Amino acid sequence: MTTSAKYLILSVLFFSSCQLAIAQPIFASGTTTNNQQCKPPKNRELFHDYIDAQQKKVLKSDGKNDNQFTPSTDEEINFLVTQVLVKSIDELQCKIETDSSLKDQVKVRYLRGIEYLLKFFMLNTASRKVSPLILPDIVIAYEKCVQNDKKGLSIEGIISRLSYESGYSVIKADNVTFEKNPGYKASQYAVVLKYCKLHPEQIFSTLQQNPDVPFADSLVRTVAQKYPRQLYDYAAANNKFGYIIRNITDDIFIKSVVRMAKSKSGQQYFPFLDNIVKGKMTFDEIDSVKNDSLLYYRLLVKTQMDYVERAMYKDTALEFKALTERLEKRAKESFINVINGLHTEPAEVRFRSIQSLTGEELYYLAVLSDGSIYTSSFVKGIYPLMMKKINNKGDSLLVSLHFDKYRKFIKMSGGFNMLSNFLSSFSNTGDADDLMRAFVGNLEKSDGLEDGVDVADSYASIAETLKPVSAEMLKNIQGNYQRCLAKNNKRGIAIYNILNKLFLSADTTQKIDLTKELGIPPVYEVTYKALANDSGSVVIQLFIYGDKDGIGVFPGLISMFNNPNWKIDGSNKQWVTITAAKGKPVALFMNRPLPEETNEDAKAQEALCKYLEKNNLIPTVTINRGHSYNAPYTIEQMSPASKIVFMGSCGGYRSIHDILEKAPDAHIIGTKQIADAPVNNPFLKLITEKLRLGNDIEWIPFWKELGKMATDKIFEDYVPPYKNLGALFIKAYKIAMGE
Repeated sequence: MTTSAKYLILSVLFFSSCQLAIAQPIFASGTTTNNQQCKPPKNRELFHDYIDAQQKKVLKSDGKNDNQFTPSTDEEINFLVTQVLVKSIDELQCKIETDSSLKDQVKVRYLRGIEYLLKFFMLNTASRKVSPLILPDIVIAYEKCVQNDKKGLSIEGIISRLSYESGYSVIKADNVTFEKNPGYKASQYAVVLKYCKLHPEQIFSTLQQNPDVPFADSLVRTVAQKYPRQLYDYAAANNKFGYIIRNITDDIFIKSVVRMAKSKSGQQYFPFLDNIVKGKMTFDEIDSVKNDSLLYYRLLVKTQMDYVERAMYKDTALEFKALTERLEKRAKESFINVINGLHTEPAEVRFRSIQSLTGEELYYLAVLSDGSIYTSSFVKGIYPLMMKKINNKGDSLLVSLHFDKYRKFIKMSGGFNMLSNFLSSFSNTGDADDLMRAFVGNLEKSDGLEDGVDVADSYASIAETLKPVSAEMLKNIQGNYQRCLAKNNKRGIAIYNILNKLFLSADTTQKIDLTKELGIPPVYEVTYKALANDSGSVVIQLFIYGDKDGIGVFPGLISMFNNPNWKIDGSNKQWVTITAAKGKPVALFMNRPLPEETNEDAKAQEALCKYLEKNNLIPTVTINRGHSYNAPYTIEQMSPASKIVFMGSCGGYRSIHDILEKAPDAHIIGTKQIADAPVNNPFLKLITEKLRLGNDIEWIPFWKELGKMATDKIFEDYVPPYKNLGALFIKAYKIAMGE
C-alpha cells in the first residue's frame, strides 16, 4: 500500500474520531444491549441487528473468520479499515439512536441506510467496482449526508466533492434514505457525470439510461467526434436520448450524423463522413452513385486514396476505418464473389464486370479480398488486367496509392507466385530492393499485428520461388532485430525474434526447435512420435456427411485401402475402421455417410466420438470431407489433441482461426477455393501411407509429392501448414508479450 493511501485513511479516521463519540460501545461486539445510553427500544433493535449482521459479513468477506477485514497486504491499513467497519459504524449507530431531534421513523430510515450502505459496499467490492480501501471515505460521507438531511439541507455539495466510487457508494446504495432530500436528484446527476468523465467511451450508453440529466446534450457534443459510430447508432434510436441527439441542430458534425442515422441509406453515407463535414462532399453527390455498384465502389476508392494521403500528413480522417470496411464489403460483394462464382466460365464472361476498373481500383479488389479470392481470380483476372491498366509499371502504381496496404499486396503476390513479375516491372532494381526492405522494416511501429502476419505468411512462398529475395528478407529481419535490441524496444524484439526463428526453421539443417524457442509447435514437420499415443499407435478420424456428394465419394475412400497393407472392418453400422496390416500401427476411423435428412450422419459421428473417448483412442489427425457449411460441425467435434487437420471442404482455409481455437497445436491444410476428390483423396492416401511406414511428415517434400499425385489445377488453391505462419506468429507474439 502506498504511503499516500495510508495518510488518506489515517486522515479520514482522525476526522471521523473528531466528529463521533469515541467512548460509545461497539455494537458488533455484542455489548449494545448492556449500555443504557445506546440501547435501542424494542421496536428498533431489529434494525441494529441488521447492521451488525452486515458488519460481520464484511469481516468474513476476506475468507477469514477472525473479526478482521484485510483487503490489502498492509497490516496497518487493514487495522484502520477494520476500525472504521466496526467502531465507526457502531458509533454512528449510537449517534443516530441517541439523537433526540430525530423522530422514530427517521431514525429507522438512517439505520436502514447504514445496512444498505454495507450491503452495497460488499456487493461492489466483490465485483471490483469499488475499492474496499475507500470504506472510511464512504462512512464519513454518509454521516455528513445524514447531518445535512436532518437539517433539510442539500447533500449535493457533499456528493459532488467525493470521488466517483465514494459518491456512487453513498447515493446508489438505496433509493429511500435520502430520497426526499432537496439535493438527491442533483446528487444522482453528479454521480452520473463523474462516471462519464472517467469512462468517456461509455457516455452514450450511460446517457441512454439517464436521459434526464441536464448536461446530456453538452456531453454528446464533447464526445461526438471521438465516437461517431456510437453517435450514429444512438441518434437512430426511437427514445428520449435519441430525441436529445436529434434536437442538436447547431453542430454541423452532429447534424450530419443525425441526417445519416435518419436515412435508410445511412450506412452508405457514413464512410464519407469526414469529407461531408469538411464540405468536400455533399449528400447529393453520394445519392447520385449509391445505387450503382461500380460508381459507388469508384467513389469509395477515390475517398480511400484521399484519406491515405491525408494520413501521411498526420491528418487522420474521421471514420477512416468505416470507409475501408465498406470498401472491402463492396469489393467482395460486387466483384470478387462474382468472378469467383464464375470460375467455370470463359475468361471473357468471368471477368466482364472488372474490365472498366482502373489499376488502383483493381489493386483494392485484390488487397481487400485476401483469404476469399480464388487463385485463378487473381492470377488470370485481376492481376494481369491491373498491370495492363498501369502500363506494367508497378512502382508507379504504389506511388499513386501512397503505398497503402503494400505489405498485403506483396504477401498475396508471393502466395500466388506473381511477386517476381511485379518486382521486375519496377523502373530499376534498386527501387524493388528498397520496397522489400521496407516490407520487413519498422513492423514494431504498425498498429496491431496485421503487417507482421503478412510478412510471416509471405516467407514460405517467396522462399520456394525467389530464393535470393527470401535470403535478403531473412537478412533484413535479423538486421531489424539487432536495431530493436539496441533500442530495447520490447515489441520490436518480440516481432523480429519470432520472424527470424520461423524463417530459419524452414531450413531443417538449422535444427530450430520452435517449441523450445517460441513456445509453439514446429512449423515444417510433424514427427511420427508426436502423432503416436503411448502405445505407439496413430489414430485418424475422418468426418463425412450424408449428402449426395458424401454418399458418392464414400465407396472410393474405402476402396483406397483395399490392398494387403490395410485391413478394413465394416462390421459396425455407423462407422468403418481401417487399420494397418503391415508396418506401424495406424487406425483410421470414419463414420458412414448415413442420410442427412434424418440426421443419421450426425448420430453416427456422435457415436464414433463416444466410442473413441470410451476406449481412450485420441485422434491426432482429423480429416473433414464435406461442404463448407458442414465444417463448423467437424471443428466442434474434433479432438483438441489434433496435430494435423485437413479441411477437405470449399474455402476450408478460412477456418484456420476456429480450428486453432479448438486444437492450438494443429498443422492445418485448407483450400481458398474448391475442394474436391482429385486432391482430397491423394492427400488421404499419401498421409496414411507415410504414417504406416512410420515416417515423419515433412511438409515441404510432402507437398511436392502430393502435387505430383494431385494433377487437378485446384491443387494450387490448397495451402500447406508451412504457409500458415501468420497464425503461429500471432500465437508466438502473445506468448512473448505475456498477453
